[in-house]
Amino acid sequence: MPSTIDIRRRIRSVKNTQQITKAMKMVAAAKLRRAQERMFAARPYAAGLRKVLASIATRVDINAHPLLQSREPERNVVVIVVTADRGLCGAFNSNVIRAAQNFIRERSFESVELLTIGRKAGDFFKRRPIPIRENVFVAQALSIEVARRIADGLIKDFIEEKIDGVYVVYNEFKSLIAQHVRAERLLPIVSEFDATPNQTSIDYLYEPGPEQILSDLLPKHIEFQLYRVLLESAAAEQGARMTAMEAATKNASDMINFLTLTYNRIRQAAITKEIIEIVSGASAAQ
Repeated sequence: MPSTIDIRRRIRSVKNTQQITKAMKMVAAAKLRRAQERMFAARPYAAGLRKVLASIATRVDINAHPLLQSREPERNVVVIVVTADRGLCGAFNSNVIRAAQNFIRERSFESVELLTIGRKAGDFFKRRPIPIRENVFVAQALSIEVARRIADGLIKDFIEEKIDGVYVVYNEFKSLIAQHVRAERLLPIVSEFDATPNQTSIDYLYEPGPEQILSDLLPKHIEFQLYRVLLESAAAEQGARMTAMEAATKNASDMINFLTLTYNRIRQAAITKEIIEIVSGASAAQ
């Protein structure tokens, strides 16, 4: 049976850990609010850009632009895996990594190259045989300039036919306690638009022309979709970390209560034993 000193020491250690988890929960809550604001601000723009492109795509030959041309079969692809730089966020990182592995295994691509965003994904896949194109930390990636640089490199390789497709695997933010792992195709983007004729009778005059506008907007669309994915993942990470730290704080409270009860029982047993010894000694002296 452990001594009271050992139990007191363990209670003190658990209380210190509980203070850390409480602080991390508060920090995650503050970061979550900022991440949600950026994510919710990006969603309407992404939806509006997709709507404009869909409208223009119905008025031009969508096969005329290389970014809209689907290549079958897809032999050489790039899979973007978005995780976090740090742990202590539950199954956030492991779910994405497992989903990426399953996605690659199920598709059976001839050649796969990874672009990892987040230290956890980079550390995991650098010990695997799949080649890594680039590893970017989340702290660096949460910038429109970095998203533009990554998107420009992917677009350039796709147009030059070095790659046949680009997919992204990430955690989509649903709520504070729910994050859904999604695998989406980033390139080509032919599936994004419905090429059927527009149902409305309203037509528009385009300057300098629908083909040129489509050509200018498609790279911006890819760039912003990648940036939106990063914002979704950042918000989901803070939500997962907040939930994990809340559960850790509750578990620490339960452990403190259990250790306190154990400490009181041992202390009470020791006091009872001392009283019995005193009474026995007094009885023997008589």
